[in-house]
Amino acid sequence: MTDEPKGPVAAEIEKRLIDALGPTHLRVVNESDQHAGHAGSPGTGESHFAVEIVALQFEDMNRVERQRAVNKALGDLMRDKVHALRINARAPGEIAE
Repeated sequence: MTDEPKGPVAAEIEKRLIDALGPTHLRVVNESDQHAGHAGSPGTGESHFAVEIVALQFEDMNRVERQRAVNKALGDLMRDKVHALRINARAPGEIAE
């Protein structure tokens, strides 16, 4: 939901989260450059991400349930493509005006 340039993994993360959770705000940030050379970094340039997501579905969920919902939406990407994911998941009522 941002116009930042994305690689194929980041674009797929965004698509899956939109399809599964219908967020009102979504930002997917590729942080892989901060982890180059670390164990678990495959050198693809798309292995470590941060997600900021606001969705109505999170209204009655605690932090762990929200993270599980995001991980479930991403499915096999978490196993096959994403080494690390930092999640900031909030409900619309938790956004500072």
